[in-house]
Amino acid sequence: MKTIIVPTDFSDTAYNAAAYALSLAPALGVTRIVLYHAYELIMPIPDVPTSIPMVNPEDLRASSLDGLEKMKKELTPLLAAGTSLVVRADNTILAATIDDVSKQEEADLIVMGITGGSKMEEILIGSNTIDVVKNTTCPVLIIPGNTTFKPVKKIVFACDLRKVADTTPIAPLKKLLAAFQAELYVINIDHESRHFTTDTPFETLMLDTLLEDYQPEYHFIDNPNIVQGIVEFAEEIHADLILTIPKKHGLFESIFKRSNTAKLAYKTHIPLLTIHE
Repeated sequence: MKTIIVPTDFSDTAYNAAAYALSLAPALGVTRIVLYHAYELIMPIPDVPTSIPMVNPEDLRASSLDGLEKMKKELTPLLAAGTSLVVRADNTILAATIDDVSKQEEADLIVMGITGGSKMEEILIGSNTIDVVKNTTCPVLIIPGNTTFKPVKKIVFACDLRKVADTTPIAPLKKLLAAFQAELYVINIDHESRHFTTDTPFETLMLDTLLEDYQPEYHFIDNPNIVQGIVEFAEEIHADLILTIPKKHGLFESIFKRSNTAKLAYKTHIPLLTIHE
């Protein structure tokens, strides 16, 4: 892994996520971190009196870059030797263009913060983060607001065991697991085997074949609440990271609906890594 993008709105939550990314970088072999701010210039509204001042786009960009340089200066003491910290600002909507930006920067990972604080913070910061998850093919690591970095030694991979071969992003999954070199716990959350089918044993075998290099430990948990089941298991084993694949169709889709304000991300202090199918 070479490059991490850290989108920022200059909030405390964003600063915390950036600090986490800088601390994580050496363990992943990352040599470049991009602090990224997407600012949106509001276009003039027809029939509004011209006496109302409009924002100069150059002033807005300059202000964005000033904020990024200030953030860079404050974070530089955390930067590991051999890792560069660069800034980028674009006049755009973050969720609409983050996938293009990640490809342009050849990013391996996006790191963003999320807060479980006030409802307004959840709406402004949380929904923005979840919109990024939904609109990029790049893996996204979500850092809860008060979480500080510690080495990733245990990963919980929450899997729904459906169409494993077709929906598992094998290359990025193996790339990340190889980079972390952590103990891997694969869990399936179900209740009274309601989602168990004749294909489940085969799907489990398929997943085990894909993950054989990482010697996973499997756990099947009976819980009517998927989010609660994941969080309780992760906290019980003192996991350092939760990994999910937010599929377009499946048990975990509801976790990432914006209207649900990303229940899993809000209910745990453990960083959440999402990789798209």
